[in-house]
Amino acid sequence: MSCFRCLVLSMLASNVLAAGDGFLIGAGVEADSSDGLAGSLLGGLGLSEKTWISAGIAKSSVDLAPRPNLETLYADFEIDHWFKPLGVRLGAAYWGDSDILDSTDLRGSIYWRGDKASISGDFEYRDFDFVIPATERFVGRTFVFDANATGVTVRLDLSDTIDLSLSGMKYDYSVDFRPSDNRDIVSFLSASRLSLINSLVANRATATIGVDHGLRRWQLGLSTREGAVDGARTKSSTLSFLTPMASKSDIEFSIGFDDSELYGDVMFFSLFVYFYGGT
Repeated sequence: MSCFRCLVLSMLASNVLAAGDGFLIGAGVEADSSDGLAGSLLGGLGLSEKTWISAGIAKSSVDLAPRPNLETLYADFEIDHWFKPLGVRLGAAYWGDSDILDSTDLRGSIYWRGDKASISGDFEYRDFDFVIPATERFVGRTFVFDANATGVTVRLDLSDTIDLSLSGMKYDYSVDFRPSDNRDIVSFLSASRLSLINSLVANRATATIGVDHGLRRWQLGLSTREGAVDGARTKSSTLSFLTPMASKSDIEFSIGFDDSELYGDVMFFSLFVYFYGGT
């Protein structure tokens, strides 16, 4: 799941939480113009009016022709408890391909939430295994390293129908990447916005504005990130539209564009459906 997907889940979860023991189930697919394809399942359960658990699993495939397709697994679990007005979120995740690059992540947030605004301090620890196969120019090597990250997320209700979210995160790695020495690494892992190399981020920032129109919602997200291995900058824009399918289900369409110094210009599209309820 992307950070943008987490924002959508968080927004929907806040509505379900009001039901106390509400639940949310979602599924979707994302494809891009570089032959990347991903499928996701996600869900959440409100244990009480102040406690929420969520989980997600996703699998992606990237065409690295003439090499075999690269398949990546993502799994995530999070628990959120609001003490009113302060709250705590704790999460764990796995991401990657154990034969090439994978990471086990732990994260936490301490946040304050009011009627019209919220702010959180975000922390993350990532433990990586990076297996680089031998090439004509490189003998091959296995790296074990980690990263610590700190960041801030702010959400503001600008009016009854318009909200703004801003977030940023900076990563500090235990190894010193030298972009000029990593051309073979980047070439092996890069083909698409879903490629493994995009997990190794030096910093990222996101701004999202949402507009509610009755039961429908438009959302525009702008983000930028810098790669830790190659130093390449990627700028992304995503427009999404969420609308009801029935009384307890929604469908969401998203279209976006990446302008990347790493893998070029890429268009992407996603379709998600959500089912929710509560007593």
